[in-house]
Amino acid sequence: MNFASPRLAASGQSLLRATLVNSGADQATAAPTELGELPSWRLTDLYLSPSSEEFRSDLAKAEADAIAFEAKWKGKLKEAAGRTGDQGIGAAVKEFEALDDLMGRIASFAGLTYFSDTSNPANGKLYGDVQSKLTDISAHLLFFSLELNRIDDKVIDDALTTDSLAAHYRPWILDLRKDKPYQLDDRLEQLFLEKSMTGANAFNRLFDETIASLTFSVDGKEQPLEVTLNLLQDPSVEVRKKAALALAETFKANIRTFTLVTNTLAKDKEISDRWRGFEDIADSRHLANRVEREVVDALAASVKAAYPRLSHRYYAMKAKWLGMEQMDFWDRNAPLPETPNALIPWNEARDTVLSAYHAFAPEMAAIARRFFDDGWIDAPVRPGKAPGAFAHPTVPSVHPYVLVNYMGKPRDVMTLAHELGHGVHQVLAGAQGALMASTPLTLAETASVFGEMLTFRALLDRTKDKRERKAMLAQKVEDMINTVVRQIAFYDFERKVHTARKEGELTAEDLGRIWLSVQSESLGPAIRLSESYETYWAYIPHFIHSPFYVYAYAFGDCLVNSLYAVYQNAERGFQEKYFEMLKAGGTKHHSELLAPFGLDATDPSFWAQGLSMIEGLIDELEALDKA
Repeated sequence: MNFASPRLAASGQSLLRATLVNSGADQATAAPTELGELPSWRLTDLYLSPSSEEFRSDLAKAEADAIAFEAKWKGKLKEAAGRTGDQGIGAAVKEFEALDDLMGRIASFAGLTYFSDTSNPANGKLYGDVQSKLTDISAHLLFFSLELNRIDDKVIDDALTTDSLAAHYRPWILDLRKDKPYQLDDRLEQLFLEKSMTGANAFNRLFDETIASLTFSVDGKEQPLEVTLNLLQDPSVEVRKKAALALAETFKANIRTFTLVTNTLAKDKEISDRWRGFEDIADSRHLANRVEREVVDALAASVKAAYPRLSHRYYAMKAKWLGMEQMDFWDRNAPLPETPNALIPWNEARDTVLSAYHAFAPEMAAIARRFFDDGWIDAPVRPGKAPGAFAHPTVPSVHPYVLVNYMGKPRDVMTLAHELGHGVHQVLAGAQGALMASTPLTLAETASVFGEMLTFRALLDRTKDKRERKAMLAQKVEDMINTVVRQIAFYDFERKVHTARKEGELTAEDLGRIWLSVQSESLGPAIRLSESYETYWAYIPHFIHSPFYVYAYAFGDCLVNSLYAVYQNAERGFQEKYFEMLKAGGTKHHSELLAPFGLDATDPSFWAQGLSMIEGLIDELEALDKA
């Protein structure tokens, strides 16, 4: 929860990162000539450069407009609630939204520049300076949401009825009031805001820069995280083992830093939660996601109960396929012998995704094509570039950007489809404006996972060779296990860490024991977890940037599984309802968005239906194996 809106969109928390859904092992090494020309994004759509006149002018304008906004509206919102037109609450919110868009544009440029190359000191300075400046500017705006929430419900209800402009912002205003029980007085909120730069934000940046600087020695060659993680997919067990031990060695050498960051941020969150009055350690995330604790608890319980039917069963099958009685942890993402080794050029990946999108809805493909044609994608692996992948919405007045580290593996194609799904969603929701376009994280994964599913099904339908079909099904099952089972295990890990941190600081050994315990439970007896694996919690960015974010992946995957089942059985009209859901952005609760499809996330059978699709794919694999 951030009462210091406008959002600091350059923050790592604002990036919809998909880095660790597949444990980071979704990249490969390949010469650029094998992949074709990989695009780099064109950030000039935001600003020409940090030294450009427009950038400096907008930064000055944001400060001046924020000061003027404070002078105009502070202490006067209750009075404004009884008025309409230019003097009403709606007019105030409209001005606030314009500031949100302007500041979001500035912050997005600084953030995307930084994540293009975190090793460049100039980028780090830009990122830090802009965050600091926007924090100072936000101090002038902090009063707005706090004062708005102090107005009586009856007065707000009347304003939403009589003021047409306020009525336009009704979803945002009512949504904001859900934060009311947890907001503090103005001075405390200002202190929380200003101290964030030297507190949580500083440790987030320390984590990012530490991760970006790490190298891992494999056969005497020093290489970055992405390349080393990719080796966990190498056909050779010896290569996988060397990579796994190299990762463990470097993580262990830096474990004091990662332990300090984890302890500090967990304590920082505990302090914030305690002052705000949250009961459960994850309640602030549930509030931000606009999802009820009971719904998340039901999801987690359903997935954990399904561990034996999903991950335990699948990994036992995979061990047999690999000729092993038990796999080591570095074998978890090993390719099957049937897996094609050919690299997929960038143009083929683009055409595959666009074709799958077009078969579902030409409008969807047309939006996605703009990312390729207009320079909205950054694809090459570069030293210092942020790992993994994300889609950044920036602000509605510009357009989203997508970052991937494309190296030609089939999983890279799925990652591209995933992030473009985010991008399409962000474009469609942009019409709601800066305040209402943002979607809760639980629903933000809907379009991305649906895009993946469309692409996977298109590829599977055209694959007739039995061995290739088996390899594709196995890879999809592994991705779904990584998205559902693994992410709920991550959520379980976070819950145990944050609970234990309340009793005192945790050692690296404490964290390692918790990690091994939850991983053993989720992966099952077919995978051997040696002591080398105990440090692998250290590099997962979700734990740092967005505590308890991870369950959103499982939520989204199960939701899409159920949604896709509706699509398969729908005679007509599904696409229209699907686009309406995406266009809604953050204006509707998940219950309202799912109702047109006959789905209800509060119904326990909803999660069973989503998990049954994964189980069905495992059944199909088993049948192929016996045929």
